[in-house]
Amino acid sequence: MINLSFDEFMSAEFALYENNPVIRNPINSFVVADPSVLTPDLTPDGKWHLFCHTFYGVYHYESADGISFKPLGRVVNRAMRPDINIIDGRYYLFYERTMPLICNALSFLGGKWKSEIYCTESTDLVKWTEPHLVIGQTRPFEVDKKGQSISNPFLIKKDDGYRLYYSCGQTFIKDCNFCEPTHISYAESKSVAEGYVSRTSPIISPDKNNKFLNLCSGCLKVYKLKDCYIGLQNGIYEENGNSHSAIMLLRSDDGENFSFVKHFLVPQKCGDNNWMAQYVYACCLTYYNGKLRLYFNARNVANNLHGRESIGIYEATV
Repeated sequence: MINLSFDEFMSAEFALYENNPVIRNPINSFVVADPSVLTPDLTPDGKWHLFCHTFYGVYHYESADGISFKPLGRVVNRAMRPDINIIDGRYYLFYERTMPLICNALSFLGGKWKSEIYCTESTDLVKWTEPHLVIGQTRPFEVDKKGQSISNPFLIKKDDGYRLYYSCGQTFIKDCNFCEPTHISYAESKSVAEGYVSRTSPIISPDKNNKFLNLCSGCLKVYKLKDCYIGLQNGIYEENGNSHSAIMLLRSDDGENFSFVKHFLVPQKCGDNNWMAQYVYACCLTYYNGKLRLYFNARNVANNLHGRESIGIYEATV
């Protein structure tokens, strides 16, 4: 839980870190994306630890200040969109497991896509267990003519167990020439890493009447405050013939039914730097030492050959 009320969160004045992005895409990958972060109070060595993905899997970074990050190497391959958690002293890294690289490439040529949610565990953030399946396709809305996509895991602890939010389905974004998630749903279990049962219907789907959600749903990160839940969702939308992504702030009393509050972080040019000019994507919210810090990835342009994704920070002191 983030120990703030909704009003306290709303009063926070966020600003982009002046030296964004803090992690740029590596030479051998067009993207570094989907950050998930542990603050120093949650780590064995008292440092910041960040997990994210490139074309080649999920990678691990560390930092003394949460700004200057050093890469520690790959944790798992065939992996995207990580979510790191600590439960009772044990670390659980959930992620979207994809097909082998050649099969992923064939999906762009008309082959079927397949991804599911897997988990690997650790006691020290160094040695990891053999990954195992957590959520596969069980509902009709999770599969379409392009294949099946179960993605963007995000875990929260409930009084009676665990809820794992995820994205599913695929919507082709023409100017990007790749798919983004169509729906958002969740599954629940009494156990942290097994036994999940998915809802029979999504909680968020595309809405042609919503300016920031008129193409597809992107992903959702949910945080418990003292008096409610908030959701940070990057909807995918069309505007003036081009696709975009922006983060919306949502509110909920139960973590299931969300209402729109405001546009939280939208694409923009930062001086001469256009690294987040067209898309603001997945994020991770931290609260440490009186500072709220949102880690997020963003993309400069749509084209899948020219577009680059990097990770930046949006922060506020409370």
